[in-house]
Amino acid sequence: SCSGGRRAVVRRLLPLLALLGGCALPSVPVTAPEATAPVASGSAAQLLAGLAVKGRAPRTGYDRALFGPAWADVDRNGCDTRNDVLTRDLVRRAYRPRTHGCVVLSGDLAPDPYTGRAVHFVRGGVDEVEIDHVVALRDAWVTGAFAWSLATRRAFANDPLELLAVSAEVNRRKGEGDAATWLPPYKGYRCAYVARQVAVKARYRLWVTPAERDAIARVLASCPGQAPPREG
Repeated sequence: SCSGGRRAVVRRLLPLLALLGGCALPSVPVTAPEATAPVASGSAAQLLAGLAVKGRAPRTGYDRALFGPAWADVDRNGCDTRNDVLTRDLVRRAYRPRTHGCVVLSGDLAPDPYTGRAVHFVRGGVDEVEIDHVVALRDAWVTGAFAWSLATRRAFANDPLELLAVSAEVNRRKGEGDAATWLPPYKGYRCAYVARQVAVKARYRLWVTPAERDAIARVLASCPGQAPPREG
């Protein structure tokens, strides 16, 4: 019944409410987002206009482990997500023998989308390439993911749409920043970057803060026809 469903939702949220010490939370969709939902048609600016706008939820309770183990094999192709993304984003790749083209030993990011420069990757050496969550996991947490199931958060953290191989140095500078506090130094990628953020937030029904919305809108004003990526 409908009332039974509401009771079930309340039971799932009780541990979180206890962690938050009774802090009021912004309203969120009761139904968890579908991880496989396609990105809606339209420009990035149109998708942005359709996102809910509100303040951040409390950060209380956030932990990386709440998004599942890092780099799970969610698509069950026999290869973890990190190596899937390295295969997608690197060129001149070399693989560990007998891993069936899975474990990337080296390759070139040509170019790094965040800097516009070429970056060489060698597994086990100086880690010059990292996989960025385009919408930082903590930002996702405070804009709706706190209310998701573990399964949905795990799918989100491993969704190719949400992931990019980038310069490790720049990724560490980005940290947990959203578009209001951090944009790629390479201005030629900023339109594509915020369009990907909008696509991710639209797919998972995350909201944006007023400052985040305004920052994204300013970037998209320079490229009003920018299309969001539909898949990773």
